[in-house]
Parts: sequence; structure tokens; C-alpha cells
Amino acid sequence: MMEIDKLAWIYIKDKKILSTRSKGKDKFYIPGGKREVGEDDLQALIREIKEELTVDLIPDSIEYLGTFKAQAHGHKEGILVKMTCYQGQYNGELNPDSEIEEVVWLQYRDKERSSIVDQQIFDWLKQAGMIE
Repeated sequence: MMEIDKLAWIYIKDKKILSTRSKGKDKFYIPGGKREVGEDDLQALIREIKEELTVDLIPDSIEYLGTFKAQAHGHKEGILVKMTCYQGQYNGELNPDSEIEEVVWLQYRDKERSSIVDQQIFDWLKQAGMIE
């Protein structure tokens, strides 16, 4: 079974979660991405968020939240995505960049607009009282 290893930045404001939609995609995804050779989780996450949203994550504020696995959206059956999630603060102004077409704030009721693994994360955040 193949597994896609990704990192995600969970940012919540007013009980809503920051989410993005890439150009040509029909689902929203929690921002983040894959490591490049030689990067650790934090280096990759900081780079990906800068590329996608033009903001600088504050390294000392970044905390591990959890890891989730599910069928990878848009891939053949049996290809899983493993999403290692972190939260943290940032400097700058959120703006879509690179492949990102849209930035939105989603509530729990919007979870169906997201990928399968993101829906699991939404459930976990709802149970933890972090989103409504």
C-alpha cells in the first residue's frame, strides 16, 4: 500500500479553520505539503506555507497536533495520505500564491468541501472544541 507523506498547518480563528483550494481542484485542503530532500517537518512546513500563503511561520510557536491517515483524494483506491499536523503563529498577511487559487475560513458544517483526511481532522478539531 502506498502512502503520501504530507505536513499541514492548522490555523484557527474565531472557531473556523484556514483552508485553501488549488487551481483546478474541486476540494479544499488544509495548507501544507511535502518535504523536499533533507528537510525536517518544520523546515518543510515553513517553506510550504511561505510558498502557498506568503506568510512566515514563527518557528518557536509551532506545536505538533496529531497525525491522520485516509484515502488520498483524487488517487486510486489504496493510496493513502498521512497528514502530520502542526499549529503555530505567523507574521505577514495571508495571500494565495503559487498554486493556491482561493483561501477560505471553513466551519465544521463545511467539512464535506474538503478532502477525506481533512474531514477526519475537522472531526478531531470539533471533538476538541477548537472549531464549530
